[in-house]
Amino acid sequence: MAKKAERKVTMGQVFKTIIWPRRRHLFLGLVLIIISRLASLVLPGASKYLVDDVIPSNDLELLKWLILAVVAAIVVQSVTSYALTQILSVEAQNLIAKLRSRVQSHIIQLPIRFFDNTKTGELVSRIMTDVEGVRNLVGTGFAQMIGGILTAIISLVLLISISPLMTLYVLVPVIVFGLVSLKAFGRIRPIFRERGKINAQVTGRLTETLGGIRVIKGFNAENQEIKTFQQGVDELFQNVKASLTATSFVTSAGTLLLGLASAGIMGIGGWMIMEGRMTFGDFLAFTLYLGFMIAPIVQMSNIGSQLTEAFAGLDRTEEIMNTPLEADDTQRTVALSKFKGEIVFDQVSFAYEEGKKVVKNVSFDAPAGSVTALVGTSGSGKTTIAGLAATFLNPDSGEIRLDGQDLGKVRLQDFRSQLGVVLQDDFLFEGTIRDNILFPRPQATEEQLMQAVYAAHVQEFTDRFEQGLDTLIGERGVKLSGGQRQRIAIARAILADPKILILDEATSNLDTESETLIQASLKELMKGRTTFVIAHRLSTIRQADQILVIEQGEIVERGKHEDLIALEGRYYQLYTYQARI
Repeated sequence: MAKKAERKVTMGQVFKTIIWPRRRHLFLGLVLIIISRLASLVLPGASKYLVDDVIPSNDLELLKWLILAVVAAIVVQSVTSYALTQILSVEAQNLIAKLRSRVQSHIIQLPIRFFDNTKTGELVSRIMTDVEGVRNLVGTGFAQMIGGILTAIISLVLLISISPLMTLYVLVPVIVFGLVSLKAFGRIRPIFRERGKINAQVTGRLTETLGGIRVIKGFNAENQEIKTFQQGVDELFQNVKASLTATSFVTSAGTLLLGLASAGIMGIGGWMIMEGRMTFGDFLAFTLYLGFMIAPIVQMSNIGSQLTEAFAGLDRTEEIMNTPLEADDTQRTVALSKFKGEIVFDQVSFAYEEGKKVVKNVSFDAPAGSVTALVGTSGSGKTTIAGLAATFLNPDSGEIRLDGQDLGKVRLQDFRSQLGVVLQDDFLFEGTIRDNILFPRPQATEEQLMQAVYAAHVQEFTDRFEQGLDTLIGERGVKLSGGQRQRIAIARAILADPKILILDEATSNLDTESETLIQASLKELMKGRTTFVIAHRLSTIRQADQILVIEQGEIVERGKHEDLIALEGRYYQLYTYQARI
C-alpha cells in the first residue's frame, strides 16, 4: 500500500491565515525595524567621518556632534528594540493561545473512533507543542528576518558606493552561502516534522505511565517503564542531533565564507589604500558595513531553523485540523428538539476493522421508556451495540431509527442533549464531588443537585467527609473507592435527566450493600426513559422489559427473565452459572 503523501503548509497559506490578519502589528514592527536598522548604520558612517575629517582637522565641535549623533542612534535602537519585543512577542503569544484553543476545540469534536486510535498524550502534544513555533512567524524571528534582509540591502548599496570591486568579491561567497542554506533547510523540515511525531509518542507514553502508576508498581514494572521512556527520549535526542548537525553545518559554512571574505577584503583594501584609491576611513566604513551585511545573513541559519520548525509544527497542526469533525456529517440535518425515545435497530452491522464484524445484522425494538438489557460474555458486542445507540459509533450497514427517524440524519447536539451515560469506566474529573455531579448541568439549582445526591445515595459517604460535597477527589477520583465513584457517576446521570440512558456495567464496582442502595436509585432513574443496560451481574437486570443475549455480535435469545429461564438456553446457562458462584 502506497504511503499517504504528507500535507505541507505553503508560504501562501501562512501569509493568508497568520501573517495578513496581523498586518497592523507586523507593519508597525516593520516600521520600528527600519528605524532601528537605519539607526544602527549611523556608527559606521560616523567612524568614517571621525577618521577622515574630524581627527585630521582637530575639529572638536564636529566631534561633539558626531558623538551626540551616535548616542542618539544607540538610544533609538534601544527604544525600538524594546517596543518591537513588546508588540510582536506579545502578539505571537496571543496567536499561540488562539491556535491552541482552535486545535483543542477541533480535537474535542472529533469522532470517538479517532480517540480510540490515538494516545491522549499525543493529542496533548499536538495542542500544546506543535503551535509553539508560530511565535517565530509573527514574533521577533520574523522581524529579525525582515530586518536582516533590509539591513543587508542597505549595507550592500553603501558598500557598492564605497568600492564596487570589493563588493563584487564579497557577493560570491554570500551567494554560495545562500544556496547552501536553502538546500539545508529543505532537508531540515522533515526532521522537525518527525521530531513532532516522536515528541508526541514520548509524551503519550509518559502520560500513560503516570496514569497507570498503581498497575506499574503492582507488577514491579518500574524498570521496564524507565527503559521504554529512555528509548523514546534517545530517539528524540537522535532527531535533535540530526537537526543540530544540519544547522551547525550552515552556521559553520557561513563563518568560513565570512572569514574568506574578510581575508580577501584585507588584501584588496590594503592594496587600494597603498595605491591611494581608498582612504583609511572608507576602508573602516566598508569593513563595518560588511559586518552589517553579512551578520544578518549568517544569522539566517538560526532564524531559518526557527522558521523551518514553525512550518513543521504547522504541517502537523494542519493535518489534525483537516480531520473531519463529527458534526461535519452533511447527512445530519434533522432537528429534533423533543422526542419520545423509541429506538429501533434494523439489520445493523458494525466492524472496527474491515472484514471483522463485531455486530452482525442486529434487529430489535426498544420502545420509549422501556428497559433493554444486553447480556453475554466479554467481547460479544454488548458495549458496541450500546455505543451505536449512543451515536458514539455509526453503523456500517443497516439503520438505527429514533421515533421512526433515521438516527444517522438527526443532529448530534439534539440527540445528545437528551442522552445520559454511566460507563464501566466511571470517569470523574479532578475537582470536587459537587463539580462532578453538576458536570452535565452546571446551572442546576441546589435543590436539583441534592435530589440527585440522595437518589444515588451519595450523601451516604459524603456526610462522613469534613468538606462534604466540596471534597476534592483527586485526578480521576483516585481518593474515592470504586463504589463511591460509581454513585457519583449515577448522580451525574440523574441530574442530566435524559430521555435515553446508557448504563454500561453501572453496578460493576459496587459492594453488596452499595448495590442494594443503587438498585432502588436506578429503578427510579430508569422510569420513563429508554434505557440500555449492560451487566455481567445478571441479578441487576431481572426487571428489564426485554433481555437480549448477545453472542459473537448476534442476538441468540430475547425475552423477559422468566421466559428465558424457562427456555433453558444460553441465558439460563449464564444465570445458573453465576448463581453457583
